[in-house]
Amino acid sequence: MPTATFDHLTAPKRDRITAALLTEFSAHSLATAQVARIVKQADIARGAFYKYFADLTDAYQYLYGLALDQIHQAVPTSVSDLDVAATYAAVRDFVDQATASPYYALIQRHFQTNEGLLPVAPAIPATMTAPVWAAMVLSHATIKEIMLRPDSRTASLARFQTALRALAD
Repeated sequence: MPTATFDHLTAPKRDRITAALLTEFSAHSLATAQVARIVKQADIARGAFYKYFADLTDAYQYLYGLALDQIHQAVPTSVSDLDVAATYAAVRDFVDQATASPYYALIQRHFQTNEGLLPVAPAIPATMTAPVWAAMVLSHATIKEIMLRPDSRTASLARFQTALRALAD
């Protein structure tokens, strides 16, 4: 995550750096991204980059987290009850919002190449029921499938809805 120094930058400078990160990580995988291109586009010194982020992975995680936060705002996060209609709508809406967002290429690249390069995700809450866990796993698999193959949207969402109904029974 970015350092406190980054958090204290003026909004225009933070936005310029974030835009440079988005350009870099949308066009290049984490493995081939370059600090040199980021600092050139952001018009900052290379040393400043390392005052704001520990490394490229840190910068990527910041940007990807920002993207998900902005797209994910309306997604329910219940860990105890499976609401088929709400879960289906959340996935459908996430896909629609992601597709229309400036983060679309970033999310596609994440699933294509970057997902496996990142540290393991946080643990699932122990209070999450098995059906909710299964719905979460299916939600992410459905989103990934649609992001990688946009032409599969209708069929993927229909299969997802059928699976959710089966989980709820």
